[in-house]
Amino acid sequence: MAANGARTIAVIGGGIAGLSAAYRLRELAEAKRRPIAIEVYEADRRLGGALETVRRGDLIIETGADSILTEKPAGIKLAERLGIAGELVPTREQFRKTFVVHRGRLVELPEGFALLAPARIGPVIRSPLFSPLGKLRMALEPLIPRRRATDDESLAGFVRRRFGDEVLTRVAQPLAGGIYTADPERLSIGATLPRFVAMEREHGSVIRGLRAAGRARESATRGSSGARWSLFVSFRTGVSRIVETLAARLDDSLRMGRAVASIVPDAGDGPARWRLRFAGGGETSADAIVCATPAFAAAAALAESNPALSAKLAAITYASAAVVNFAWRAGDFPVAPAGFGFVVPAAERRRIIAGSFSSLKYPGRAPGGTILVRAFIGGALNRELMALSDAEMVAAARDEFRDLLGVTAEPSLTLVRRWRDAMPQYEVGHLDRVAEIERMASEIPGLELAGAYLRGVGIPDCIASGERAAEAIDSFLGN
Repeated sequence: MAANGARTIAVIGGGIAGLSAAYRLRELAEAKRRPIAIEVYEADRRLGGALETVRRGDLIIETGADSILTEKPAGIKLAERLGIAGELVPTREQFRKTFVVHRGRLVELPEGFALLAPARIGPVIRSPLFSPLGKLRMALEPLIPRRRATDDESLAGFVRRRFGDEVLTRVAQPLAGGIYTADPERLSIGATLPRFVAMEREHGSVIRGLRAAGRARESATRGSSGARWSLFVSFRTGVSRIVETLAARLDDSLRMGRAVASIVPDAGDGPARWRLRFAGGGETSADAIVCATPAFAAAAALAESNPALSAKLAAITYASAAVVNFAWRAGDFPVAPAGFGFVVPAAERRRIIAGSFSSLKYPGRAPGGTILVRAFIGGALNRELMALSDAEMVAAARDEFRDLLGVTAEPSLTLVRRWRDAMPQYEVGHLDRVAEIERMASEIPGLELAGAYLRGVGIPDCIASGERAAEAIDSFLGN
């Protein structure tokens, strides 16, 4: 307990989940006029985790996550509460196209294709992305019996069963790889894309489910008024704007460069429940804790006090990736890029898993005449590429852009950012593992977990995770 009688809450981890938890705790305390002291411990010297915007002159460069999904409301709602929703910008409509590398060239993903399934067969029939047999197999999807079993299934198993191998290898694998940097044979469909599972169960067909969802959307928006967001948004000055705003509001609570090595019950005579020991020495006490670190860091911190929970957390695996940013003149491209980016199927055997055109996706990312580009390297299926040096990664990415887009000129900017063990792998059975982790954690009063490894890897998911943890701690303090 703090000197003024305020109860102390330690938030471990200064990523978006931890910062959201700390801010929500402050909001709740102010609303209830409850005195609390919030301490945010971040092992790094930088906040934000996988959200990092680098600004170089007129360039706004995203080295990690670059978008907020609007279908999940937590991100927009937090921006509104922070007073920065007016700075959100939608994706540029004229470039809302995605391409897939097929036989060494970029082929546009058919219109209406939703991650792993088409809402309409017409555009698929006209696409060169699939063979005649692949198109026929896809068209037969409404006739495939629904799965009766209710246990979890891999994304690869689901797509192969509903649509066949071509959809898996040419579309679903690279798109899932681009989002989750994962192996679709191990990736849980229930944990990552549950709406498709629900469509099969409710409609007997994913295609029929997508059509029904489209009709429902049209009906809901017909005659409605008010602002409508595009599916993805960001901030005018980059996605880190939300991190910077949270940091400014929490400035007096931030403790940078403080890695928590262990969390143990406080055996002292005082009222505090917890003792935090820091790597390199030193310790502090807290009445309650939100642990918003990656699962492996939470496992290490809890190993002494709760070996069973620690083991469950340690079982969640992670993948690494790197992002290479380039800036080129528009004239350096023999054919001007016309979409947000492209994904690369593993079957193409290339050294990047995706590429995106940041300055086409969002306005204001680069001055006129400049195209800002990102290349993604690594992931679960290309772990060995993380052993490349920065120079080798740059060379590999340039080789691929030269081959696929004909760009031979020297870029005016090159920036490499490595994200080691940054992407939790939602393997088959993930939701059951998380439910057990949450059950075990619920038996520990005054300790809450938050982060991307639980129930969603996107920015809104992490915000929601942090806020749920904060609300649980607030209820605990009220007891």
